[in-house]
Amino acid sequence: MTSKDVLQQWVNTFNSGDAEKLAQLYHDDAINHQVNQDPVVGKEAIFEMFKNEFSTAEMVCIPENIFQDGDWAILEWKDPLGLRGCGFFHIIDDKIKFQRGYWDKLSFLKMHNLPIPTN
Repeated sequence: MTSKDVLQQWVNTFNSGDAEKLAQLYHDDAINHQVNQDPVVGKEAIFEMFKNEFSTAEMVCIPENIFQDGDWAILEWKDPLGLRGCGFFHIIDDKIKFQRGYWDKLSFLKMHNLPIPTN
């Protein structure tokens, strides 16, 4: 499977809202670093992160572009509310080893009427 194929599988699974199935796409020691929060380390912690996020807000990833460069896949995305972002995925042996995402957390919180941290 190519890195682009794995990323497309990630998008489909993300959009299903199945945190357990999504976590299975990661290596046991994977890192998911959304730059507006601390890195999440390990498949179990990534599962917990997605489980919490899916229970907090309805999230939909609409790919605008998916690129591949060897073991790396890059996703430019938007959601139905107008939020945009991008993600970089290092994929080794058909599983995500490292993910870094860029998106505006304040806009996300406002769009979903979620509390805005004061600290």
